Amino acid sequence: MIKRTLQYFSIRTQKRLLENMLNIKLLKFLLVFILILFSIPLIAQEEFTVSGYVRNASSGEALIGVTVFVDGLKAGSRTNSYGFYSLTLPQGKYKINYRYIGYNLFKLDIDLNKSVKQNIDLSEQSIQTNEIVVTAKRGDENIKSAEIGVAQISPSEIRSIPVIFGEQDILKSIQLLPGISSTSEANSGFVVRGGSPDQNLILLDEATVYNASHLLGFFSVFNPDAIKDVKIYKGTAPAQYGGRLSSILDIKMNEGNLKEYVLSGGIGLISSRLSFEGPIVKDKGSFILTGRRTYADIFLALSSDENTVNSSVYFYDFNMKANYILGENDRIFVSGYYGRDVANMRDQFGFDWGNLTTTLRWNHIFSDKLFLNSSLIYSEYDYVVNIDNGENLIDITSSIKDFNLKEDFQYFLNSTNTLNFGFNAIHHTFKPGEISNTDDVATVVTNVGDKYAVETALYLSHEFNITDLFSVNYGLRYSGFFNLGPGTIYTYDADGDVSDVKEYGDNELIKQYGGIEPRLLMTYILDETSSLKAGYSRNYQYMHLLSNTTSTTPLDIWQPSSNNVEPGIADQYSVGYFRNFLENNYETSVEVFYKDLKNQIDYRNGADLLLNDKVEAELVYGRGWSYGLELFIKKNFGDFTGWIGYTWAVSERQFKDIDNGEPFPMKYDKTHDISIVSTYTPNEKWTFSATWVYNTGNAVTFPSGKYEFGGKTINLYTERNGYRMPDYHRLDLAATYHFEHKGKYESDLNFSIYNAYGQKNPYSISFRENEDDPTKTEAVKTYLFTYIPSITYNFKF
Repeated sequence: MIKRTLQYFSIRTQKRLLENMLNIKLLKFLLVFILILFSIPLIAQEEFTVSGYVRNASSGEALIGVTVFVDGLKAGSRTNSYGFYSLTLPQGKYKINYRYIGYNLFKLDIDLNKSVKQNIDLSEQSIQTNEIVVTAKRGDENIKSAEIGVAQISPSEIRSIPVIFGEQDILKSIQLLPGISSTSEANSGFVVRGGSPDQNLILLDEATVYNASHLLGFFSVFNPDAIKDVKIYKGTAPAQYGGRLSSILDIKMNEGNLKEYVLSGGIGLISSRLSFEGPIVKDKGSFILTGRRTYADIFLALSSDENTVNSSVYFYDFNMKANYILGENDRIFVSGYYGRDVANMRDQFGFDWGNLTTTLRWNHIFSDKLFLNSSLIYSEYDYVVNIDNGENLIDITSSIKDFNLKEDFQYFLNSTNTLNFGFNAIHHTFKPGEISNTDDVATVVTNVGDKYAVETALYLSHEFNITDLFSVNYGLRYSGFFNLGPGTIYTYDADGDVSDVKEYGDNELIKQYGGIEPRLLMTYILDETSSLKAGYSRNYQYMHLLSNTTSTTPLDIWQPSSNNVEPGIADQYSVGYFRNFLENNYETSVEVFYKDLKNQIDYRNGADLLLNDKVEAELVYGRGWSYGLELFIKKNFGDFTGWIGYTWAVSERQFKDIDNGEPFPMKYDKTHDISIVSTYTPNEKWTFSATWVYNTGNAVTFPSGKYEFGGKTINLYTERNGYRMPDYHRLDLAATYHFEHKGKYESDLNFSIYNAYGQKNPYSISFRENEDDPTKTEAVKTYLFTYIPSITYNFKF
């Protein structure tokens, strides 16, 4: 395997990679960066640095995003994704504050006459709070941070949000934020600011998760017990992120308790989960293991129907993470995820799919200012379909596999300047589909044809506080994509007909793409309670999900850019006004955005995507755009907390081969989207919560008429997405009773009801002839749920 992987980086390929990495345009931009950095005025007074890690005092877990600031000065810093901070100050005596929501403020008195390493342990606040907090940050962080279109959410802070089947779900929780909406009823798939599901990069400890859904979207693959931090970038993301046009969802797993062993879990109506964590060596290394499984298949066995008894539908998943502190400057991490869905019907039809990820990381501190994270990452998604018709056994398989190397550096120049730079290279293997047909005589295997590609990136960004009121975060990312052989490559004309055929050998370059992706974000603080922000970013996407259904399914196929399919390009512009009231108790924001999309993909009418070796002939290419306004109001503290999010948006596409080149709404276009989330905590025993959502129905293609041909009635379709599904709305309720703590044993009982007033929201609408009058056509609505009550018992000790 290692030998074959190294072969992909042949001398010719390496030469092309080097040529693109040293693109003259990139060198010019890097030169500008260097000139800017050296133009920063030197400080005559001698400076020293205080640096270290900030951790949870009780568990030893690193804390992300802790605010580190100095009394009487504007100087400050924040811990990175691994809890590391660095603060450079002139020689002198200071009082340094370490602030993190939910934890006690820590003040450090220091006489800084030399550089020192200072690790900090923060203790959790003794007062129990059950507020819903969208971001784990200091009260005015939304005002002063150089971020726009960003939300951060912790699983421990959303346990009271009512969800379907009572299962805590991170992906359904982020759908309650403005600018983010679900793809369909009860689905964990989501779209961001007029994009599509495949335009969201989902990372679990830096590993790409290609299908984040269990049970066709009713659950997400992320067990909340295993998750430490969730951050989504729907606007201008830092330069180290790329590869998708709409958003980056960055999920970090728990590291495990360094101090003591902890067992926790939950028992629900259709699923249960269990988590075990503790020290490998106290204060030196730790681990966490989590598992989850649904058991709906157990109830099927109780049925009196033979077909049901012989069927099963369930999923399971496991998370693992371990870390060890090698020394003062080094720490290693290994983490992984494995999950599968299984569906079998009477041993005649079987379908299972799942993800596998593994991440090996090494943190190294070169100095008190330079931090490195090195990562080796593997991710895989595959599905298998088995069909047994009594005479033939048919197996259909498809998969995508990635090997990824990343090097991320962070250099803290001083209290007003931070550099981030690095590179990564990913080797992709695409298996679009393989079918084997076995009978009594032989097995015949048909392969659509595997595809190979290498994706690379080099980036540099600079966070710069120009004045006390004005800061910028700007950067450049250069990405490249190399489509490699072997394979038979077809070239298609505008009508989808083959115009050329060429054979390529192992590692031979078929097609290459690349481009510069600038990023710019500016923050101007108007006063202590308000600020203005603006952002711009360009992104390239070299991989595309082929799906012609409303929601993503396990059978969707990932397709690389090729000689026929160019990479998607998105330019996004955003402006926001942020304002807090009553000592940061109320947080408000207004953001507007415009996104311009190039090289978008759609399908010809009647396109055949499954097991089609000429699937690119079914594609058409065009452009798109989306724009909108997002309003957000949140109450942070008190017995009554929650937020209101509203989005007004338009998302359209334009293709020369569809609707005579006229623009049409994208299928996920929703003009209005409202979410109201509220939590009431009258005492330490009870927590009550409610969620109400409303949105305009998705754009859909319905028949505009019908005609008769050959004795059959055929529906007539005239325009793409020219109709709307009915508006969608739903109320969810929940109540949690917290039992009295008995020593270290904690527990609660959660009651919830999904769709409390029984709204029959349509999942799909089909058309058929009226049985009594064939000249009439009637619409048939299919809905999935009315009321769904759930009960879950959670425990920890």
